[in-house]
Amino acid sequence: MTNDIRLAFAHPEERAEASAGAAPRDRISLRDHVAEVEIGAFQQERGTRQRVRFNVVVEVRPHPAPLQDDVDRILSYDRITEAIADELSAERLNLLETLAERIAERILAEPQAMRVFVRIEKLDRGPGALGVEIVRSRAEAPLRRTGEGGEAMHPLVVFLDNAAIAATDLPARLDALEARGLPLVLAVGLPDAPRPETRHRPTQRRIDLLAIEQNAWALAARDPRCVVVATRTEIDWAMRRGQTIVWAPSKLVLDAVDGPNSREPVALALWLAEMLAAERLVVHGDVILPAGSRVPLERA
Repeated sequence: MTNDIRLAFAHPEERAEASAGAAPRDRISLRDHVAEVEIGAFQQERGTRQRVRFNVVVEVRPHPAPLQDDVDRILSYDRITEAIADELSAERLNLLETLAERIAERILAEPQAMRVFVRIEKLDRGPGALGVEIVRSRAEAPLRRTGEGGEAMHPLVVFLDNAAIAATDLPARLDALEARGLPLVLAVGLPDAPRPETRHRPTQRRIDLLAIEQNAWALAARDPRCVVVATRTEIDWAMRRGQTIVWAPSKLVLDAVDGPNSREPVALALWLAEMLAAERLVVHGDVILPAGSRVPLERA
């Protein structure tokens, strides 16, 4: 019990280490970051600013490739301080709990972030520090296998162009991809058939996403093992059962708080790969590979 009490008041970094599994992740931390904030539910807290201290620890997935001393390949400390600053500037809040939740959500939107500890304390409300601490795991964290061990599953995401979908050796290609032993998620692009052109970006985006989904169903018709899925729950369920997945993107893309900015199908496939913490993205076809990928890219 004494050890439990000590850990309850320890720095989040020590708590993260104590609760790590058999294969602990790398961690980055922000200690004793103090900002003056107007926050609080009581009347005397309105119209005044008080000092609030932030301690944040982020567990990250190790980068699969050599870092080469390149800051763009890691989760920068600036992303943590920016998450705090962005939430403080968004609106006035009553509760530290709400602020902590929103900061955690912003940090976990980073593809490398897997779990985050956020401790926030008011320094001017009493003789000591009054605060809250939360621990949140990334909703898009690698899916874990059921049963003893429960190791993480990093899927193989594969983009198939129309030539690959129509190829006579499609079943053999799928056999080779499945032989890699990873959960298989297939993404497709726009069909060759013409589609409506609205010259209105929001509506055109929906039309393009629906056209991609039509192509997904066309792929599913070519091979019975392909199952079209639209939600994260369906993806997780199918991955656990070893099904070959074809991604219908509309729901995930349109519902995403921090979704992909590009409408290019390969960029959408890369966004999905990053969200699923994929082992790599394999691209079939003569298409331009997106720059700045955090997931290893392979051209088939």
